[in-house]
Amino acid sequence: MKKAKISGSTGMLLIVMFLAMAFSFPSAVEAEPKVVEIEGMSYNVNHSMGVNLKLLLGKKVYVSLDSGHTLAGTVKAVGDHLMHLEKIERKDYFDALIRIKNIIAIDVRFRKVQR
Repeated sequence: MKKAKISGSTGMLLIVMFLAMAFSFPSAVEAEPKVVEIEGMSYNVNHSMGVNLKLLLGKKVYVSLDSGHTLAGTVKAVGDHLMHLEKIERKDYFDALIRIKNIIAIDVRFRKVQR
């Protein structure tokens, strides 16, 4: 009788250990996400800020200004001295006209995750 209890609790222990191991390892079915470049997105460090902005027409950008503010929106138009940023993030129905010489940085998404 005592022998049956030992093997029963040993069996339960083995089942619990097997289940713990089965759930602790990642599944082989899950594929790793792949990061890919977005076609047509690039900077040209040999050109001015204005020329780089013109290459980003229609793209969503984050524009950092020398005042410390950052605006996010879509580049609608770029002139010699000004940029029109439309669909400003967190400001419904707003656009901005920004002086190019006040821009200190542009952030643009160049890569995406492909699953």
